[in-house]
Amino acid sequence: MTAALLALLMAAPLSGCGYNKLVGQDEAVTAAWGEVDNQLKRRNDLVPNLVNTVKGYAAHEKEVLLKVTEARSRVAGAGSPSESMEASNQLSSALSRLLVVMERYPDLKANQNFIRLQDELAGTENRLSVARMRYNESVRAYNTTRRRFPTNFIANAFDFEGRDYFETPEEEKAVPEVKF
Repeated sequence: MTAALLALLMAAPLSGCGYNKLVGQDEAVTAAWGEVDNQLKRRNDLVPNLVNTVKGYAAHEKEVLLKVTEARSRVAGAGSPSESMEASNQLSSALSRLLVVMERYPDLKANQNFIRLQDELAGTENRLSVARMRYNESVRAYNTTRRRFPTNFIANAFDFEGRDYFETPEEEKAVPEVKF
């Protein structure tokens, strides 16, 4: 009994360190999500310009343009990181279909506004990829600390919940088929 009490007394001062570490890592995850959210908004702001540029050339591709617009609205209306992740994945899928449609229009591909928008979108996608990677690294560090002994006791006592990774949907993991 005295050994258990002694161990508990020795661990008590260390629990503050575990709590503080969890708080710091939780804030790092929140900050990393803020950067992902920032890049999602930047991409969301570019999409209407891209859609309007394509509309002039590909008016009969309404279904694809509608899907992009709907997906963009879901991103803008997402309330939580998990909703944003799902909506972002839907927008990525719709944008990839839009890029396929654009390949059919050589005049569109030569349009300077379109080229500029496509370059901005590509740059945003790269920044978004880096932000997602940093977010997932923060989630990994936080979730690992949260599950380790003895911090797991502190995490459970103070209701530190696990965080979700930003994952690529299965349909986007498939290897694209190239036909000549």
